[in-house]
Amino acid sequence: MSEQSIAGWHYVAKTSEIEEDVPKALRIGDLFIAVYKIADRFYATDDICTHEFAMLSEGYVDGDVIECPLHQARFHIPSGKVVGPPADKDLRTFAVKVVGEEIFVEV
Repeated sequence: MSEQSIAGWHYVAKTSEIEEDVPKALRIGDLFIAVYKIADRFYATDDICTHEFAMLSEGYVDGDVIECPLHQARFHIPSGKVVGPPADKDLRTFAVKVVGEEIFVEV
């Protein structure tokens, strides 16, 4: 990953590197972030489940929902909202922009 950043926006990947329904794990500083491609749109959330320490990027994507691989908590990817227990705290989401073929996340 390039270390490019512009006013809070960090380059994370080329659009061709993110597969539909296959989250990509990234790290920006101390943040663990998952980037998703759903219906040709890109999203970014915290990569760590709010219920227990598990990497959501290792979970299962069903439509616009990510299921945690540890206890199956479910989150709406675009909003970060909890949609299935045992989690009860929403995920943090991050703004994403695409410039040409490059994806940037604002942190």
